[in-house]
Amino acid sequence: MGFSGGYNTGMRYALNHGADYVMIINNDTIVDPNLLKEFLLVVKTDPKIGLIGAKIYFAKGHEFHKERYTEHESGKVFWYAGGGFDWNNAVSYHRGVDEVDHGQYDTTEETGFVTGCCMFLTRDVLEKAGFLDDNYFLYYEDANLNQRIKQAGYKVMYAPKAILWHVNAASSGGSGSKLHDYFITRNRMLFGMKYGNIRLKFALIQESLRLLLYGREWQKKGIQDFYLRRFGKGSFFS
Repeated sequence: MGFSGGYNTGMRYALNHGADYVMIINNDTIVDPNLLKEFLLVVKTDPKIGLIGAKIYFAKGHEFHKERYTEHESGKVFWYAGGGFDWNNAVSYHRGVDEVDHGQYDTTEETGFVTGCCMFLTRDVLEKAGFLDDNYFLYYEDANLNQRIKQAGYKVMYAPKAILWHVNAASSGGSGSKLHDYFITRNRMLFGMKYGNIRLKFALIQESLRLLLYGREWQKKGIQDFYLRRFGKGSFFS
C-alpha cells in the first residue's frame, strides 16, 4: 500500500531527473524479474499509450479462498487481469478475481481500469493529466488518475506478460478495518460526486444519509469529512 503524497514525491523526482517513464508499485508485492522489460515493450508500440497495468496474482497462500486451490494452483490465482468501473455503484472492479490462470487473459489490450497496485506511466501523460490527487490520500486515487488520463485522450492498457504477486491488503488491514472504512467511504463520495451522472449522485447522497445514521464509526466519520471538505489525511491521522 502507498499514499498519494509519497508516490507524487517520487514521480516528481523521477521526471525532474529526466525519466521518460514512471512506475508506481505497492510495497506489499513480489515482482517478476521481467516486469519492467514487458512494460517497455508494450509502451513503445503506440505513442497514445499513457498507462499500463500488469497481470497480478494473489501471493501464494494469500488468496481469498485458499481452500479452493491445489498447491500447484496457489500463486497462479488472479487478483487483477484488467478491469473496469461500475458507474452504477461507483466502484472499480478487477477482471478474473479468484480464477486460476489458464491463459484466458493473455491478450495485451485496452482496459477500463488499471489498479494503483502497479501502474506504469509515461512522462507525457503525467505532464498533461497530472499526478495523483492528494485529496484522496488513499483509495480511489487510482480511479481518479485513470479517469483523467482517459479524458486527456490516452489509452489505458493491460499487459499480461508483466507479472507480479500481491499480498492483498497487507498494510491496510483489509475490508472492514477502520482505515478501509474511512477512506473508501469518503473517497467514493468524492469520486462519484465529481464524475458520476445525476442518478449516481442522487444514490450516493441517499447512501451517505443512511451511513450517517447506521454506518460503522469510521464510515460515519468518512461521510462527515466529505461534507466538511476534509480531504487528504482527513480525521483518520489527525
